[in-house]
Amino acid sequence: MSPGLLLSIVFGYFLLLLGIAWYTSRGAGEHAFYSGERKSLWWVVAFGMIGTSLSGVTFISVPGQVAAKGWTYFQLVVGFAIGYWIVAGVLLPLYYRMGLTSIYGYLRERFGMASYRTGASFFILSRLAGATIRIFVVLNVIQLFVLDAMGVPFEATAAVVMLMIVLYTLKGGVKTIVWTDTLQTLFMLGALVGTILYITNNANMPGTAEWRRMLADSGMSRILDLDWRSDTFLLKQILAGMFITIAMTGLDQEMMQKNLSVATVGGAKKNMRVFSVILLGANLLFLLLGALLYLYAGRAGITLPERPDDVFPTLALEHFPVWLGLFFIIGLISALFPSADGALTALTASTCIDLIGIRDRGWDEAKQKRVRQRVHLGMAALFMAFILYFHWLATPSVIKTLFDIAGFTYGPLLGLFAYGIFFKGKPHERWVPWVCIAAPVITYFIRANSETLLFGYKMGFEVLLVVAGLTMVGLRLAGRRVGDAQPVRSDHP
Repeated sequence: MSPGLLLSIVFGYFLLLLGIAWYTSRGAGEHAFYSGERKSLWWVVAFGMIGTSLSGVTFISVPGQVAAKGWTYFQLVVGFAIGYWIVAGVLLPLYYRMGLTSIYGYLRERFGMASYRTGASFFILSRLAGATIRIFVVLNVIQLFVLDAMGVPFEATAAVVMLMIVLYTLKGGVKTIVWTDTLQTLFMLGALVGTILYITNNANMPGTAEWRRMLADSGMSRILDLDWRSDTFLLKQILAGMFITIAMTGLDQEMMQKNLSVATVGGAKKNMRVFSVILLGANLLFLLLGALLYLYAGRAGITLPERPDDVFPTLALEHFPVWLGLFFIIGLISALFPSADGALTALTASTCIDLIGIRDRGWDEAKQKRVRQRVHLGMAALFMAFILYFHWLATPSVIKTLFDIAGFTYGPLLGLFAYGIFFKGKPHERWVPWVCIAAPVITYFIRANSETLLFGYKMGFEVLLVVAGLTMVGLRLAGRRVGDAQPVRSDHP
């Protein structure tokens, strides 16, 4: 694919996003940046959340890891779906009942300001890491396959893309994000289905029945892992998936701000449940694509790169027809921009509302807007720094890195919310930040030595549960200092 064509696609997509931002922000006040004025349609949010949840990491990493892991990732996805139903049944009603714009307002009401700001800070750290990993995946592919040959340094690519993202998110806010996410989902699923159809209907390849036989013989369609010591053990994956969803969606301001922009709690719950079912099918298609890519390469005698994350881009841009490579690039770019814009908006909102307290200072709307825009630009600079760090790190499988980081950073959030829901009383406020820092540090050392300490057991994604559990234990001990930590009755909000 020619560099000129690629750059035309990138800038064309950017202009489309600018148009959406202009249209959706017309006549909107400053509050609309944070809540979308609670006028979003539930089915639009549901469709858009598919693309947000999949992102460039799923687009690249899930197909790439199929040769090594089979379809065992689907065990985690089943846990995701269960987790979405829990979020819809437990957390969404709580947030709507309290009328929250920032979900960390729950921690302020339940525990106090120290817990509130600790929770918001862990979200900001978590989302900074998660969002920038997703952006890096896409930028890295564009850089390796196109821009390196043009002599464009990665730093320049990242800077230009971040500038474009800032330009169309500075004003639009949540209302814009809902519609750009919908566009992202449409293009990503189009690229996914188009690639599968091309491979299975290629004139030089076998028919559908032969593909099924080859898939079964390859062993790559294996879903269940019943070895309890494995890091992809069935029960471990399902439980980890459930709690990853509860933490990375139910306790994440970026994901929740879109759900809370729906007018009613009934619509928000419907959005979450419909989305969870569609997500199962979408992830199955990505796993099927991964197996087909490896089978196609083997039959065609194509030597694949060592990095799993480079498998799909290599085939799409160097061995498939130009039109299919074009589909791939469009899908990839559509994963890039919305992965960044939603996170940037959510981080700006959380910093302004939770840490600065922009609504509690008596500032007029003009000053609130100035402060919010400065925070927005500061967050964009942090995005740039994190992206460059992941470029330097050069990890072989980004999806594993994403969930590794999430376990350590979302774990304290999960522990804080779980303690608030299931226990009465309050821990001593001054101990809360220290407990939330100590829990991931202790877990890191347990994980590093888990095979020695736990009789060969290898810790995987369940790190999130361990961190959350240690956080709750620490909060309970801190609560006992003031003698008021007791289990909560079932009617506690």
